[in-house]
Amino acid sequence: MDLQTWLERLLQLHPKDIELGLDRVRPVAETLGVLRPARRVVTVAGTNGKGSTVAMLESAAVAAGWKVGAYTSPHLQRYNERVRVQGVEASDAELVEAFEAVDAARGEVPLTYFEFGTLAALWLFRRTRLDLVVLEVGMGGRLDAVNLVDADIAILTTVDLDHQHWLGPDREAIGREKAGIFRPGRPALIGEREPPASVLEFAAGLGARLERRGFHFDLRDRGARLRYHDVQGELEMPRPLLAAPAQLDNAAVAVRALRLLRMPAAAIARGVASAAPAGRLQRLPGVPEVVLDVAHNPQATAQLAAWLDIQGGSTRAVFAALADKDVQGIASELEGRIAGWHLAGLDGPRGQSCEALAERVRAALPDAVPSLHADVPSALEAALSAAAETGQRVLVFGSFQTVGAALAVLGRIGRVLGP
Repeated sequence: MDLQTWLERLLQLHPKDIELGLDRVRPVAETLGVLRPARRVVTVAGTNGKGSTVAMLESAAVAAGWKVGAYTSPHLQRYNERVRVQGVEASDAELVEAFEAVDAARGEVPLTYFEFGTLAALWLFRRTRLDLVVLEVGMGGRLDAVNLVDADIAILTTVDLDHQHWLGPDREAIGREKAGIFRPGRPALIGEREPPASVLEFAAGLGARLERRGFHFDLRDRGARLRYHDVQGELEMPRPLLAAPAQLDNAAVAVRALRLLRMPAAAIARGVASAAPAGRLQRLPGVPEVVLDVAHNPQATAQLAAWLDIQGGSTRAVFAALADKDVQGIASELEGRIAGWHLAGLDGPRGQSCEALAERVRAALPDAVPSLHADVPSALEAALSAAAETGQRVLVFGSFQTVGAALAVLGRIGRVLGP
């Protein structure tokens, strides 16, 4: 089977898209021998900021000459994006070989799409003999397949409301689930200044080596430069290439992890400054300017709002979100900042029509008069045409699926380089 056939097959192996828990997947991992995929492992959980933090860690390790693997999800355009070694995506052939190995080991165990992919990534990393593997949690932490691995360092970026159906109704419940990646006696790094009490209580009860931004380490904005400090001393570095205000929070916790790994200071500075994962306030110059962001909950959208306030000017938005997201909360964060809404439908079991999306946007913004489009490509084409005539920027956001579809369109018209 080729990669596409495998991916289609993975969707049929389990009756549910999401089934949290480690009881089914752990025996398969033990059979594969992947519970220790590298000499060092860092696991990153959080509501927002995971992918950017992983990118900083990965970039610094490459700069230091370490052999590093990274596992992230979801992907924007190609499944291969999820599994990288030295910053290079796994090939189709490598992924197919890994899927075959997992399939042979699982027997009749019904793995979900994410569980199967996680085991495949760990199998590829294990046989590549890496110095470091950086793993991004898919959802939550305690019951996520990534949590099979006992990380040497666990990072929790932020805790906010998202995936409440699976993780709990409030920050305290969600924080407790995400803190499940902590381990006794090992560093547990928290990137936000005011985490839920449940996170602190869990870490204390477990005996993890808790370190918090603002208490044990911090990073200050000095304009053109940043100044980081912890018990090991100070470090001055360039600003991150990533533009959102919260990227300073991500940089702070990433630097602390890298210092604990004894990464050279020069590599840390280069890694934080150069990391640039796609779809994180990704700016495409031209007429009109296009900005792509995977923000899909109110906390992430608040960062978009803060960035727009700094930039000024007028913005048209292409927005498409999954049905289980807090659309009203997302739209409310952008009140008064969007001159024109282009709402698009998304396919799939968690998708929703543009009409359903519009009803929810209007509940938050009664004065909005959005234009409706069946899909992201048609919404983007309309927004680009309108913005070119008015001198506005175009902001595309709402989900990985939204940004991925936009990137495909922009690639076809020469606004971005192809894969």
